[in-house]
Amino acid sequence: MSIAESPLPLLRNTGFVRLALARIVSVLGNGFARVALAFAVLSLPGATPGELSLVVACQAFPQLALVLVGGVIADRVPRAGLMAVSDVLGALSYGGLAAMVLSGHAPVVALCALAVTAGVASALFSPAMEGVIPQLVPPAALQRANGVLRVGTNTSLLLGLALSGATVAWVGAGWALALNGLSFVVSAGLTSSLRLGRRPRRSSSVWADLREGWQEFTSHQWLWVVVMQYSLVVAAMNANAGVLGPLAARAHFGGARAWSLVVAAQALGAVAGAGIAARARVGRPILAAVLFTLPSAAPVALLGAGAPLWAVAAGAFLAGVSLDFFGVLWSTTMQREVPEEALSRVSSYDWFGSLAFAPLGLAAAGPAAGRFGTDPMLLVCAGLIVTATFAAILSPGVRSLRAPDAAVLSASRAAGASSSPDPSETDVPQSETDAGDSTSSS
Repeated sequence: MSIAESPLPLLRNTGFVRLALARIVSVLGNGFARVALAFAVLSLPGATPGELSLVVACQAFPQLALVLVGGVIADRVPRAGLMAVSDVLGALSYGGLAAMVLSGHAPVVALCALAVTAGVASALFSPAMEGVIPQLVPPAALQRANGVLRVGTNTSLLLGLALSGATVAWVGAGWALALNGLSFVVSAGLTSSLRLGRRPRRSSSVWADLREGWQEFTSHQWLWVVVMQYSLVVAAMNANAGVLGPLAARAHFGGARAWSLVVAAQALGAVAGAGIAARARVGRPILAAVLFTLPSAAPVALLGAGAPLWAVAAGAFLAGVSLDFFGVLWSTTMQREVPEEALSRVSSYDWFGSLAFAPLGLAAAGPAAGRFGTDPMLLVCAGLIVTATFAAILSPGVRSLRAPDAAVLSASRAAGASSSPDPSETDVPQSETDAGDSTSSS
């Protein structure tokens, strides 16, 4: 692995800068919402933890159920416009939640309806976002672009989480939710200003598009193998983050303050990992990405083994580094290897598969901890992460896929520059034909 050139030239691409600013603002608002939503619901007269769980589930379910449809839509319509529409839906959802909380009149049915709307917005946004980046930056800059985006959004999320508690305490949960709604308005304005190349209209049915996306997804062995790996990894990590970790922190370290230290350490590691990945050159990106999953088991195993808090926090920092290093390499490889016209649909299958077992992990963690103990179940989760990772390494597609060399990427970039205006000057990206030329079958 070597270090590539500085990502600073990306700042001359005004389209990319607008996208980055939109994501930074939106993720900052989401950092507020993670804390504000829980306290907003629980602060309502007669509210129960069960009602909070229902509201959160109403947001999560459509995000998983509709992400495949979101991928089809994103491959049919202008992606920047779809992202702006989803931002507007997010603004309406959180604005409505804020208004009800501030008024003190918030029926559970209405809260759930707005939570569903927010989940639909996420299902539309995520696949479109994955497909927009190759339309804004040339192939040679994809890895740096993904890394810079993650550094910005991770830093923004960390800041949002750090300020959310004080904001809720100072102005109240309702106003914190309103700030999140405002962040979506700003993001919608920025994404709607992106000028992307025209894309051919599709006349096929939704089912035909889904089948075509599935065929593209399954044609890359490395792709579906790693998604299978992460369906287990994400389930284990969700069980730790949502249930087992807080239980262990309360039992061993006294509760929320210690757990917040662990969460903050992982967030700091994520910023560092994305920054390193933005400049790293890796010959076999998927093999490196899979191997970098292994350290994510460290904080889970250390917590289950009764390690001191400083060791668990150090393990969480390492996990943050590794997971965002994985994320940059993963997104970049998909954007290079999958044809642009199918990228959002393939991304939606990635999202769906990776999150498929996450609700099961959350649902099973509590009862399993009650029956077998929290610490043993943490060790089981760590073992699941390690086992799934080593199983993925057995795949020839994972081990053999190589990144294009610098000469190929430079040729792709030069070809794009000769056939389309400079995106740093006009905000218009390279043509989709140029982006497609940089991809290859695994």
